[in-house]
Amino acid sequence: MIIALKTARRVLPDYWHKFSPQKFTLPQLFACILLRVILKTDYRGVAIFLKDCSDLRDAIGLKSVPHFTTLHKASQRLLRHKIADKLLISTIKKLTKGKDIVELAAIDSSGLDSNYVSRYFVRRRRSKKLNLWEDVIYKRYPKLAIVCDCSNHAILSAMTTRGPSVDVNQFREPLKPAAERVKINHLLADAGYDSEPNHEYAREVCNIQTTIPPKAGRPGSNLPKGKYRREMRTNFKHKVYGQRWQVETVFSMIKRNYGSALRARNEESQAREMLLLVLTHNIAIIQLVKELFYRAGQTPFPLVAPKRRRSKAEDAERLLLPLPRANC
Repeated sequence: MIIALKTARRVLPDYWHKFSPQKFTLPQLFACILLRVILKTDYRGVAIFLKDCSDLRDAIGLKSVPHFTTLHKASQRLLRHKIADKLLISTIKKLTKGKDIVELAAIDSSGLDSNYVSRYFVRRRRSKKLNLWEDVIYKRYPKLAIVCDCSNHAILSAMTTRGPSVDVNQFREPLKPAAERVKINHLLADAGYDSEPNHEYAREVCNIQTTIPPKAGRPGSNLPKGKYRREMRTNFKHKVYGQRWQVETVFSMIKRNYGSALRARNEESQAREMLLLVLTHNIAIIQLVKELFYRAGQTPFPLVAPKRRRSKAEDAERLLLPLPRANC
């Protein structure tokens, strides 16, 4: 929460208006809102937790506990798209440490649950006469598209949409703000984003090298007609594309740490909650970089050298050694 408080102080004023009650500052309210995601609870639970934890109140400078309605109304204003973008840019600057160049980035999207229905119930809800199992409920659900830095798992931009929907039409909107904030040298995407206009926008407009598997359309031996898709077929960089799983790791971190189901019910509230998840993830990465040795995107630890195989003479000498006496 200290990192969230410092991040908000760099962007937000202390109060909305000079005639406001001024019981709580905006950075303090943002830190409390972030605590709701970490605790996986609602605003009532956050108020109860702050009431019981005096050390946490002292850490962020709270003299009294805000009412849960105060936190809810504050989230509606603090998580607007423009303010959330400013907070996200603040976390990006903290993670990049003044370096505005990202060597390798990845783009992807993932759906989130809008309720807490049991997975077992979903699979068994179909008729037993059909003897089939259903894995998902096909309906509209919240969808989050992000562009992340493969070196430190920081989210550079985020876009909230509704699913199910194809990814090929959701390439430019999340990429544009990320390209404006940092200089991306190489962008990775899965086959869902494969199209010649997406290559042209990234390479010719944003000046970003792209690697996308050319699997759109019917399979065949003929080369694609597009210039960049033909290049992907003839000179595909498999080793670089192997780092695309870093964006999958980001979604896994968000869903495992903060849950895959949203508590909000309408579309606007769900969009704000998804932006809050993105901000919480970046602030958690800042905390990890500060306290631990974060190895995302770096070279792996060296493998343990294999044991040298003993020669026959050494095996014979080893057999002649006296065995240790067992303690009975």
